[in-house]
Amino acid sequence: MSEPGPARVATAPLLLALAALIALLALVSLRLGAVSLGWREIVQALLGGAPSRAELVVWSIRLPRILAAILTGAALAVAGAGFQILFRNPLVSPDILGVSSGAALGAVLGIFLALPAAAIQGAGFAGGLAAVALVALMARALRGPAADRGLSLVLTGIVISALAGALVSLLKLMADPYQQLPAITFWLLGSLASAGWRDLTLALPPILAGLGLILALRWRIELLALPEDEAQALGLATGPLRAAVILAATLMVAAVVALAGIIGWVGLVVPHMARGLAGASAPRMLPVAALAGAAFMLAVDTACRTIAPVEVPLGVLTAIIGAPLFLWLLARRGAGWA
Repeated sequence: MSEPGPARVATAPLLLALAALIALLALVSLRLGAVSLGWREIVQALLGGAPSRAELVVWSIRLPRILAAILTGAALAVAGAGFQILFRNPLVSPDILGVSSGAALGAVLGIFLALPAAAIQGAGFAGGLAAVALVALMARALRGPAADRGLSLVLTGIVISALAGALVSLLKLMADPYQQLPAITFWLLGSLASAGWRDLTLALPPILAGLGLILALRWRIELLALPEDEAQALGLATGPLRAAVILAATLMVAAVVALAGIIGWVGLVVPHMARGLAGASAPRMLPVAALAGAAFMLAVDTACRTIAPVEVPLGVLTAIIGAPLFLWLLARRGAGWA
């Protein structure tokens, strides 16, 4: 629920400003890279009248990567915000239920078995869904009181994440050190370097479905911040709503990990940035988190491929930026943040 605090930016102008920022970052990202393009070349490439080199760079390499970064950032930010509201904990991240670890295990197994790229992505997506399904079944089998079900989910997710991480380490130990191990390591660090139109086609449906579901339910999700008995007294069916949020977030995170590997901190830090801009009210905060996450990821991905001669892994740079930013947010808002 919304709470007293400093004045927030009006939602509509804020969303327009973030959309404009994303458009500006996309134009900058189209221009920067190993092959530098002028503005005229970019416009001609977008209109279909550029030289073959510029058109190839824009349409086959940079444009799908830009769209992948936008989708990835929006999905992780909204999934993180949804989980933080669901569990009433500002330290919850999108991989709290083991979806990232499960997806990593599936993809690493695909690399280990030398499967095609599309099959590796499919294995990662299936691994993420399977991990969360196992967490839900185990938490349900514990049959604790209603007040402890959220804690049971979190603890079971930690256990499944640890198990999946151990299996990933075992596969790395058994992998071919010259062929498979470098591919596994690079994938686990996170990257959008190989994102293409086919990858977007596979990732787009689950990400859009998850985003659409959470944003459509944001007025009801607002009530999950209330104590369980108060939410039920208002006529809210908390069980199905929690299941819908978990399903939507799981679909998004599994698709993101299958597309780009493990990318941390975005789903933890961006929701707090969105709260600082729009307030803690879910109907206002969730759309802001989606656009802020998209802008953040697009800026970081552009930096990954331009700040050094060799591309910096995306997960490394998000951690380098996200960790101090999170500490700054913690120091700025103190114990009163939510």
